[in-house]
Amino acid sequence: MIKKSTLDLIGNTPLCKLDKIADKSFNIYAKQEYIQPGGSVKDRAALQIIKDAYDSGKLAKGQLVVEMTSGNMGSGLAVVCKQFGNPFMAVMPVGNSEERVKILKALGAEVILTEQVNGQHGMVTGKDIEHASALAKKLAADKNGFYVDQFNNASGVKAHFDTTGPEIWTDLPEIDAFVTSVGTGGTFVGTSRFLKSKNKQIKCIAVEPENAAILKKGYVNNPKHIIQGTGYGLVPPHWDKNLADEIITVSDSEVKEMTKQISREQGLFVGYSSGANVVACVKYAKLNKKAKNIVTILCDTGYKYSGEN
Repeated sequence: MIKKSTLDLIGNTPLCKLDKIADKSFNIYAKQEYIQPGGSVKDRAALQIIKDAYDSGKLAKGQLVVEMTSGNMGSGLAVVCKQFGNPFMAVMPVGNSEERVKILKALGAEVILTEQVNGQHGMVTGKDIEHASALAKKLAADKNGFYVDQFNNASGVKAHFDTTGPEIWTDLPEIDAFVTSVGTGGTFVGTSRFLKSKNKQIKCIAVEPENAAILKKGYVNNPKHIIQGTGYGLVPPHWDKNLADEIITVSDSEVKEMTKQISREQGLFVGYSSGANVVACVKYAKLNKKAKNIVTILCDTGYKYSGEN
């Protein structure tokens, strides 16, 4: 198969059965989002956002694009912007892994690092994100750039309603449940909304860090956790609680162990958000014996992390 451009490598990722993880009573099918050119599920949202910005006239060729990122959206935007002919500036809390900075720079992005407010290395909090977002918005205004604003940009949800959901449905119409972690909420909301439009019986399960489970509990015990890019202890602007049939929480220790298991036993080198998703799949299956086919997301590559897994 020949792809005509780098952008054609975004989307249409395969589902892989995690046969070494699930037992014989249920199946886990994982969507291989980390194989996209930016190394994560965020490539989809990046492409949709830039395409929509051009279509609406908010972005012109050669204009600077600016965004706050924990790394994944930044990598996706760096790839997409280069193909469209736009320079890209990533504003990122310093607590994210050094690997993410290196990847962004290698992809041609300018990287601005911001100090953390109440997080620490490897644990970026909602306050850290708010601080970085404020600077990104200011830089975009000062430089006449286009500010992506991924948390509030509806194109992020649209990307998954138009692509991720339909791809899953086409590959596995027998799906019983969809499970994924929540950062901006784009993947969960867009994919769940599409799947439920095809079959209302499909259960959609959100995943949060156990101590920052604001969607499940309404409060945050501790904003620090290892699942970079998710669980910021804030309710995403596009969150739709009616789509979530259940919210499952996971601990750092569970996530670390499962991420290692996925790499060592399944041969898939992924990051902590992927581990969180698979932990939640196993927990859900144990509590819901009728769920035979569970689909989840392997969000990003393990190469974006500082060797912890």
